[in-house]
Amino acid sequence: MPTRTQIPAKRVTSAREVLALNMIRLRAERGWSQEALAFEAELHRTFIAHVERQVRNISLDNVERIAKAFQVPIAELLTPELLEA
Repeated sequence: MPTRTQIPAKRVTSAREVLALNMIRLRAERGWSQEALAFEAELHRTFIAHVERQVRNISLDNVERIAKAFQVPIAELLTPELLEA
C-alpha cells in the first residue's frame, strides 16, 4: 500500500483546500492525471482542475463521484492529513 503524503494541519484553512490537497495527493498516489480522474468520476477535466485550484464550489454529489472514482470514503476527501509527531 502506498505511503500517504502528510499535509500540515496549520496550512489548511478551508474545506476547499482540504478537498483540493486530498485530491492531488490521491491522484499522485495512483499516478493519475486530472483527465484520468475526470474520466473515472464522469466529470469534465476542467472541472477537476478548477476544484484542485480551489476556484470552483463543488456539490456533495460531485464529491461523492470523486470519492467513488478513488474508491475511498467521502470522509477521506474532507479530512486534513496531520503531520506525525
